[in-house]
Amino acid sequence: MKKRGLILSISFCIILSAFALIGHSFYTMIFVDNTKPGFKTAEIYIPTDSNMEDVLILLKNKDIIKDISSLEWVMNKKKYHKLVKSGRYILKEKMSNNGIVNLLRSGSQTSVNFTFNNTRTLSEFCDKVASQLEFDSESLMIYLKSKETQEKYGFNSQNIISLFIPNTYKLYWDISIDSFVEKMYKEYRKFWNDQRMKTAKQLGLSFQEVSTLASIVDAETNYNPEKAIVAGVYINRLKKGRRLEADPTLKFAVGDFSIKRVLNKHKEVDSPYNTYKNAGLPPGPIRQASVKGIDAVLNYKKHSYYYFCASPKFDGTHIFARSLREHNNNAIKYRRELNKKGIRK
Repeated sequence: MKKRGLILSISFCIILSAFALIGHSFYTMIFVDNTKPGFKTAEIYIPTDSNMEDVLILLKNKDIIKDISSLEWVMNKKKYHKLVKSGRYILKEKMSNNGIVNLLRSGSQTSVNFTFNNTRTLSEFCDKVASQLEFDSESLMIYLKSKETQEKYGFNSQNIISLFIPNTYKLYWDISIDSFVEKMYKEYRKFWNDQRMKTAKQLGLSFQEVSTLASIVDAETNYNPEKAIVAGVYINRLKKGRRLEADPTLKFAVGDFSIKRVLNKHKEVDSPYNTYKNAGLPPGPIRQASVKGIDAVLNYKKHSYYYFCASPKFDGTHIFARSLREHNNNAIKYRRELNKKGIRK
């Protein structure tokens, strides 16, 4: 009897040990760190309509998981294949399989800091957006060029780029195109606060027209202290009914932003953006207006200048003039320096 009892005790201990080993194995697979040594953080982007296998491939390619098989096992147990959510997710060091799966299936993605500025064309803007968000640039371009979209937000094909105010915004990477544009429109309305609206009205300009003039100011100078002075020159010309005669509009009309020296042939281009031929503002911005450019127009410097040209020092500043004679003398000095530097076009 004693021998039989001993055997039973040993058998019981063996069974308990087996259960303990199995339990420990399950615990390890579920709750123990499954990230590789030295790993700190990593971001993964799960595209819309991805399945569990796609996510496993993404994680395998990141080379941050010690045991992909155990992660797949936990995914199956937690039915992750039914709860795959797109987005940008940040994985951190010492995450367990349970932690990883809970994060991914919860949809608790991390937003991106979406930023843009200094884009010259709508196409360039769409490319910049698509480089930071999930949707492609062609789809965004088609959406923005549709009359339905333009009419919905009160823009047209020439000025819709002014809907987008350059800044940094927190967005989810997998945001849809329509939600993205709606978000940007809300930011646009927020930007055009009561004070800016009031000032634009006093100027007799619409929001789009302010952005159009600001785009010319931005193209004329990168030197922020001069922007309000340059804006004042153009406001003076508009008030007098004079043509703006802004060289950057010719570069836009020709479609060549590499031009360093505007020539007489450029002034003959047949385009509504040729402000040497056409009075008033062009039909839309010649680039994406900056916030500083817009505010420079709204708070333009009041003075009696009607002309300006780049300084022959090539330091980014300009020389302003009240009369054409004075301006021509300044322009001669600038052209002389261009010739010395061999800049012909």
